[in-house]
Amino acid sequence: MRTRYHTLDVFTDRLFGGNPLAVFPEATGIPDALLGPIARELNLSETVFVYPPRSPGGTRRVRIFTPGGEVPFAGHPTVGAAWFLVASGAVSAPSDADAVEVVLEEEVGPVAVTVALRDGAPRSARLTTAAAHREWPFPAGAEGAAAILELDPGDIGWADGAHEPVFASAGLPFLIVPVRDAAALARARLDEAARRTVLGTASPATMVYLVAPAPETDGPGEWPALPPADLRTRMFAPEIGVSEDPATGSACAALGGYLGSRLGVADGEALWRVDQGVEMGRPSRLDLDVQVSGGGPVRVRVGGACVAVARAEIDLPDG
Repeated sequence: MRTRYHTLDVFTDRLFGGNPLAVFPEATGIPDALLGPIARELNLSETVFVYPPRSPGGTRRVRIFTPGGEVPFAGHPTVGAAWFLVASGAVSAPSDADAVEVVLEEEVGPVAVTVALRDGAPRSARLTTAAAHREWPFPAGAEGAAAILELDPGDIGWADGAHEPVFASAGLPFLIVPVRDAAALARARLDEAARRTVLGTASPATMVYLVAPAPETDGPGEWPALPPADLRTRMFAPEIGVSEDPATGSACAALGGYLGSRLGVADGEALWRVDQGVEMGRPSRLDLDVQVSGGGPVRVRVGGACVAVARAEIDLPDG
């Protein structure tokens, strides 16, 4: 059988930035046994397969694969798939509307995505997490995190002392490691042996997400003409076949809950511009906003722009 797919760059407004994504818009006829091999063959951070919805409230059902296997939720496939459905005309967008709502059925639950429009065309997309924020302590502390990342313990944490390494999730768990500045973040290298030793076999997460205050001036490889970022991040996930990810929406969503829990206010909203992929030469910009009520996060949204890159066909064995 022959099936078509498209590639996008997600969390960027210009070609060859952001995080590449493959979208199979009509995946119903693809045998389940081939979904993983297709993702490994394309070897992008993630590949998303689109199906008809199973519930009246769903726009489409999606399955998301990394080269290492299926995941229940991921940010850049969710944002990219919703953007693509509108851009391709699969989801209609009134020419006089400024946004259209898309609901993607994922293993984590229905994920609502708002696709912003300009003259009837999609401009960007923003997901609202379906899962509540969760956190677990990281017993190894600064020394353990430093060992995993080949940094000094003094590089771990922010100057305010309120931001320490923890496990956190908005549907997919990560070890969130605050790093004192962008220079230390750029020096970080994943020590795989230390990661296995420190995290062991019972940790809530094996994917490692670093976050630092953004530098005051743009660094090499960043796109010009963007507003200054608030935070800079990196993400390592070799166990799912992603040595380093250019942009990780699910980790950014977990970070939103983490930061929202530490705002020190009972009620309110906060927004951050988050850059990732700079060290890889694929600068990405993620817009993160969090609503806090009763001192904790009650809504986390992550969004950004997308760019269509290519379309292709693949011949698959039948059956």
